[in-house]
Amino acid sequence: MTKSAALRRPLPTSPFKARIEAPRKYFAVGDRVTHDRYGLGTAIGVEDDVAVLVDFGSRQERITQPYTAMFKL
Repeated sequence: MTKSAALRRPLPTSPFKARIEAPRKYFAVGDRVTHDRYGLGTAIGVEDDVAVLVDFGSRQERITQPYTAMFKL
């Protein structure tokens, strides 16, 4: 490897360097959801974009952002 190749920096406009953000998830009261740990449930409360209160039948859980394990059905 040559010395000039080792010092090469990527261009700031390079598409390979760009970070792709996942789309944000939004939930409303009454939405049916599934959670990887708790199963099927219904959203019974929403705290702005901070947390969602979900009724899973046998228990109620407050799920906070980024909602990686919860999906809207």
